[in-house]
Amino acid sequence: MKDKIVIITGANSGIGKAAALKFAIEGYHVVMACRNLGISRNVQNEIIESSQNTNVDLLKLDVSSFDSIRSFCSSVKDNYPRVDILIHNAAHLNHGEKEYKLSPEHIELSFATNAFGPTFMNHLLADHLEKSENPRILSACTTNIKNFFDPNRKIDFDNLRGEHQCTRHHSAYKMYGDSKMALLILTFCMARHFKNRGIHINALQINRVKLSKETINKMSPMWRGLAWAQNLTNPLPAGMADNYYHICTSDEFCSVTGQLINHKREIMQPSISETGIAQMKNIFGSRSYPQYAVDSSHAERLWTLSTALISS
Repeated sequence: MKDKIVIITGANSGIGKAAALKFAIEGYHVVMACRNLGISRNVQNEIIESSQNTNVDLLKLDVSSFDSIRSFCSSVKDNYPRVDILIHNAAHLNHGEKEYKLSPEHIELSFATNAFGPTFMNHLLADHLEKSENPRILSACTTNIKNFFDPNRKIDFDNLRGEHQCTRHHSAYKMYGDSKMALLILTFCMARHFKNRGIHINALQINRVKLSKETINKMSPMWRGLAWAQNLTNPLPAGMADNYYHICTSDEFCSVTGQLINHKREIMQPSISETGIAQMKNIFGSRSYPQYAVDSSHAERLWTLSTALISS
């Protein structure tokens, strides 16, 4: 597999690091796309040593910055003959953050990193992905989208550039969940957009995994204690990394596109009902996702906004 090229964003910790190691062990040419090169170089060396695979490269990428994405994609096109697999693993969630943060393009930071940045990368690398025999893109989603089973939950489209940052309360957790829902909707849109180009794109709903000490220490004392307790039973990131690998390499998913896949590697479906007992099954189960994700009006609005942002 030394000729197969996989790009993994946020590959210096957690599931991203475990995925980079998995692909390296399997013989893939791994490109670690990371924001902090200082921390990431140690991880790169660790993966090379553990996998005995020297084809593990490190390139700088800040997914929240369109300029950084342009520079990264330009470097990829100059140095690699194609891209076989692109995994959007990097995400922004600053636990306990109470102030609005904007990207260099003045997009709310969660949405810039978790939704619009990955979409921009898909556009810029599409031609290079087309050169692969079976190109696949995978986006890391989250169980936080289950909040949209609440009929009152919605994406605040009028505040994605911080238009109301002075008058509206900021919740890092709401922005994270909303941006991941936006990523899912845009993944569905991209699947239709890439249908005739042979590029398959799906999303994986990440279930609970052990959190790093660095992540837990960012939390408030109450949430920190709960996180340490949950970590006692949470599975290691390697299990989810195996899902990354399977979805992006197996024959089982070679023709699957435009789907959300759960941690059991099952294709999920939009919920049929979101009331009563059915709603409880939605919330505690793993086979359905909110109808909000397949509402055409939300898709059209997000796609139009995304196109405008990445074209500006």
